[in-house]
Amino acid sequence: MNTEILGIIAMFAITLVIGIFLGKYIANVYGYKKTFLDPVFEPIEKLIYKVSGINPARQMNWKQNMYAMLAINLVWFIIGFLLLMNQAWLPLNPDGNPNMSPDLAFNTTISFLVNCNLQHYSGETGVSYLSQLYLMFLQFVTAATGMAAMAVLFRAFKEKTSTELGNFYDFFTKSMVRILVPVSVIVALVLSINGSPMTFEGKDHVITLEGQKADVSRGPVSAFVAIKHLGTNGGGFFGANSAHPLENPNYMTNMTEMIAQMIIPFALVFALGFYLNKRKLSWVIFTVMTVGFLALTIPNIVNETGGNPLITKMGTDNSLGAMEGKEIRFGSAASGYWSIATTVISTGSVNSMHDSTMPLSGMNELLAMMINCFYGGCGVGILNYFIFIILAVFISGLMVGRTPEFMGKKIEAKEMKIAMIVALFHPFLILAGTALTAYLPEFGTKTLNNPGFHGFSEMLYEFTSSAANNGSGFEGLGDNTPWWNISTGIVLLLSRFIPIIGPVAIAGLLAQKKYIPESSGTLKTDTATFGFMTLAVILLIAALSFFPALTLGPIAEQIQYFSK
Repeated sequence: MNTEILGIIAMFAITLVIGIFLGKYIANVYGYKKTFLDPVFEPIEKLIYKVSGINPARQMNWKQNMYAMLAINLVWFIIGFLLLMNQAWLPLNPDGNPNMSPDLAFNTTISFLVNCNLQHYSGETGVSYLSQLYLMFLQFVTAATGMAAMAVLFRAFKEKTSTELGNFYDFFTKSMVRILVPVSVIVALVLSINGSPMTFEGKDHVITLEGQKADVSRGPVSAFVAIKHLGTNGGGFFGANSAHPLENPNYMTNMTEMIAQMIIPFALVFALGFYLNKRKLSWVIFTVMTVGFLALTIPNIVNETGGNPLITKMGTDNSLGAMEGKEIRFGSAASGYWSIATTVISTGSVNSMHDSTMPLSGMNELLAMMINCFYGGCGVGILNYFIFIILAVFISGLMVGRTPEFMGKKIEAKEMKIAMIVALFHPFLILAGTALTAYLPEFGTKTLNNPGFHGFSEMLYEFTSSAANNGSGFEGLGDNTPWWNISTGIVLLLSRFIPIIGPVAIAGLLAQKKYIPESSGTLKTDTATFGFMTLAVILLIAALSFFPALTLGPIAEQIQYFSK
């Protein structure tokens, strides 16, 4: 067990070191500063601009940037929807997988489009290789979309007063060419060397140790898994996701995938400091996020390594921890760490089954997605945290009698209204969806394999995962039904674009205002005190919004569990 804990510490430390250096590189990319990779990537970017007709020098205001984002996402949706409904007769389908139904194709396309990858199908039988390749393409572009939106926000605070906030297509292209693709190649090579397949051949026919014939699914797994983690997407090439031995063969690949899914969220926090020359602010933000992350992670590791006490009472050796739903090659400690990292960061990949974790571990996984701003996904984590900064600045200003300001710009009624809409829309989607499903048994309770408190948690988890653009699930739920496909698809769309448009709109409105130099009356936002205030606001909103629902689900299950 000590070795497992050391492995977790090593994963976090390596991620932090890489994140700092990668953050400086990303800041230079978005700041149009020279990097040592310019000779490699500049010709590729120029070719893309020439072929596509993009003028990277054209400046856009915040509205034009958001229009560009929405327009290109609409095109990707139409292509994906048609592809999934016609994959049976299209090329690269050696296993003969059938077309998706309209409702499943709707859900799947939206899910991958919004960086969620909530999969209501099993990868081995649900999609062809051509569909897998298109879904892999979406994993690249959705990550780049979030990063480009974040770059627009960076630009808004770079200039003292301006309506010119860069070019979405330029930021998007740089995110793909200079960051996502090259790092994905490195991760994919590590996975391939360690045994993940990279082929277009169909199922492999093998003889098992028991002498039985078996068909083993394979495909371009290494490439798919690399970007699913690096882009905080999380979709599994196989139904078992990263618990599958071909997606995640050993502890080395487990560490690689864990680091891959965390490095860009880490790096973007530090990129903010390097880009705006406010490194102290980035460290305050990172510290708040890390405190929140550890507050969820440590209990999960303790819960899972401690084992199931009810099984211990039966006289069973529980020294390996609560191993139901876990892989022996990873262990309970690494699985507990992964369960929070993947829900905090909104990756949503799993190396163990969250439905099998201890009740309070499941509660922490839910909380990680409900809070949805500790590190967060590629780009959107910063955007979500920015909303809480605005709320904290406003509340702090009222408490000390100072005008609410951030980065030299006054926070006024319009910015506060947008921030409150974004902050409250997230719990509204989760709680309203869960309540409606619980009220309609033909849609909700009849799709559950687990009645009672755990069944409620399964429904709550599905809408929470959708609203947080996460994609993981309590898989006791039979979710491939028209109700689940359509309802979560709508939640996915709203919860992706409103939390992007809202912060960018606030940043755009602030960028237009007159810059006010710092004075003795300015509320400083790069101090430990303000960091604590921001954390308090985050926890207060989460507690008031979600505690009743958590009481009906995992908390009630825990009480029932230990009353036996």
